[in-house]
Amino acid sequence: MLDARRLRILRELKIRGTLAEVATAMNFSPSSVSQQLALLEKETGVELLRKVGRRVQLTPQAEILVTQTASMLEILERAEATLAASLTAVTGTVRVAVFQSAALALMPDALSLMRSRYPEVRVEMVQREPETALYETWARDFDMVVAEEYPAHAAPRHPELDKKRLTSDAVSLAVPPTSRQIHAVASIQDARDLPWVMEPAGAASRHWALQQCRIAGFEPDVRYETADLQAQIRLIESGNAVALMPELVWAGRETSCLLIDLPGDARRSIFTSVRDSGSHHPATLAFREVLEEVAA
Repeated sequence: MLDARRLRILRELKIRGTLAEVATAMNFSPSSVSQQLALLEKETGVELLRKVGRRVQLTPQAEILVTQTASMLEILERAEATLAASLTAVTGTVRVAVFQSAALALMPDALSLMRSRYPEVRVEMVQREPETALYETWARDFDMVVAEEYPAHAAPRHPELDKKRLTSDAVSLAVPPTSRQIHAVASIQDARDLPWVMEPAGAASRHWALQQCRIAGFEPDVRYETADLQAQIRLIESGNAVALMPELVWAGRETSCLLIDLPGDARRSIFTSVRDSGSHHPATLAFREVLEEVAA
């Protein structure tokens, strides 16, 4: 009988790429990871890893085991969800990855509702960019992700993850208050010569914002770059930048920024994703239900 824990380590190596990253993900030492994989090779009687330079590569036989291990983990997760559904109380832990504006606008009320309605459910939250979080949820680092996607810029898809719409919000051009403006701004074209603040390169919001500026006929002067939307807002309010900001960031707060509508259907979609095999776990269902209530 093959050891299930060692099979999972092999799958983690396929996903993470290096022994060091597997060790970090599973809270092992690199030497322990190597030892467990060596024992798995003895159990199977076949070569599973080959050295390629300073890295290791999975053999075709190891790839077979990884595929079967993924199926095994799905079965175990479905069994866990079915077992939890047979109980009268909703219990368990939900590990959630969420992007910043959702963390600020949705999570506080959602966590409060969960605490009052489902006191035996533990919700753990980590802030992540959606592209990374979707991959990490597929890799089983998280049970659920709250993610975003912009028009004509779909989020990455992973075959084992479902996708359920949560809400949508309009994206507007945020400019400083009139008293701090370099010149009057009434449209995105009026902001062509102003300094911009955007999220780092690679973020979906950055790509979409650049496209909106280019459609309007100019290349923006991205003078400031930060993933912290609160920092972006302060730069705008102080008269140092303009930016495209989704409506959700203003939830529960007042601002001196002026918001200008963009042409067309400038709306961001917000959704949740979980693995199919864990989607019916009562704790997951409860948290999705609460998030939908808060978003509404």
